[in-house]
Amino acid sequence: MKRIKLGNFQIGGDKLTILAGPCAIESQDILNQTAEKLKEITEKLKINFVFKSSFDKANRSSITSFRGPGMEKGLEMLLKIKKNFDLPIVTDIHTPDQAAPVSEVADILQIPAFLCRQTDLLVAAAKTGKIVNIKKGQFLAPEQMGPLIKKVEDSGNQNILITDRGTTFGYNNLVVDFRGIPIMQNFGYPVVFDATHSVQLPGANGCSSGGDRRFVPTLAKAAMAVGADALFFEIHPEPDKALCDGANMVPLDKAEELFTKCKAIFELTRS
Repeated sequence: MKRIKLGNFQIGGDKLTILAGPCAIESQDILNQTAEKLKEITEKLKINFVFKSSFDKANRSSITSFRGPGMEKGLEMLLKIKKNFDLPIVTDIHTPDQAAPVSEVADILQIPAFLCRQTDLLVAAAKTGKIVNIKKGQFLAPEQMGPLIKKVEDSGNQNILITDRGTTFGYNNLVVDFRGIPIMQNFGYPVVFDATHSVQLPGANGCSSGGDRRFVPTLAKAAMAVGADALFFEIHPEPDKALCDGANMVPLDKAEELFTKCKAIFELTRS
């Protein structure tokens, strides 16, 4: 399997990588608080860490839903995290024209699950030369990621991550088929498991999605047991007060315990 180099570490090697941070950018203070604590935890545990937050959550259930500060302001805020805490950044892009400006700050361009088949978006992300993290659509089988990966490869970029975030299971529910992780690893790139979006209940609240964060640790540990290369978590100091996806997010004060258990299983599967 190809190892993806990011700064002074590799994703897909013998060291766990975690991508984590608040769902959407709410304030610089929340970003700073989360980044500082997660950096402290991951350095203590010797885990690779990429900070995540979104400047725009375009795939919202309602036009009135909180989306974030927008690209210009959001990138300014993420750049402060990058510089002040010396952390790599992953964030979403939604349109091809966002790829180039976002790549000036972000180390990983993330393709949202709903947009994973959008050719122009994949090509634009690929042409930046940055790592492209393709989130598997809830509507796709793991095997169907092959053509999407080829779109990025054929655009001259082999710095690719694949993320599983659950599969549609009837109305307002997702299920995780853990066979998908080794199936997608057969494409030759590291596979990330998104443990927080996988407990989402899409549209369950009518004008917004619900979720059940109780099951995040269960799914994260299972993903480690079947050999996932990295984990993705949305984490917030006070999830119940969050403006976006609070029901799915891990409380910041629970992160160290969760990361510690996941690291132990990760290392056991590779021993």
